[in-house]
Amino acid sequence: MPLNKPYLNVPGTIIFDAEQSRKGYWLNQFCMSLMKAANRERFKADERAYLDEWPMAEEQKQAVLARDLNWCMRTGGNIYFLAKIGATDGKSFQQMAGSMTGMTEAEYRDMMVGGGRSVEGNRYLGEDGDAQPHRQPQGKR
Repeated sequence: MPLNKPYLNVPGTIIFDAEQSRKGYWLNQFCMSLMKAANRERFKADERAYLDEWPMAEEQKQAVLARDLNWCMRTGGNIYFLAKIGATDGKSFQQMAGSMTGMTEAEYRDMMVGGGRSVEGNRYLGEDGDAQPHRQPQGKR
């Protein structure tokens, strides 16, 4: 029996749950390998050859090569592990997050300093707040 996962209805959100963890195991292990300088050098010298040492899905390898972190996350990558790729490339977490939102680093920083992004348009029925059907105005009964 599949688990009920109401959080899958949150627009634009990938939840790193047990299923994602299983799917991304080798992708995340690759990322963790980049904590060692020798592995970072091997990866930078020949990215494809180093990736081919890991039993990842081809789609995961392509996502890494494209440096598309959203794609990496859809294939099971955990952002905290994926940050090792950015660090290997000399990028800050802020630069990486900006790339994931389609913003420049400065635009992303300004948005976050300004209180973050608006929740408008990001709600679904069942979320705490006005989106809950039982809190909507009820007609006369």
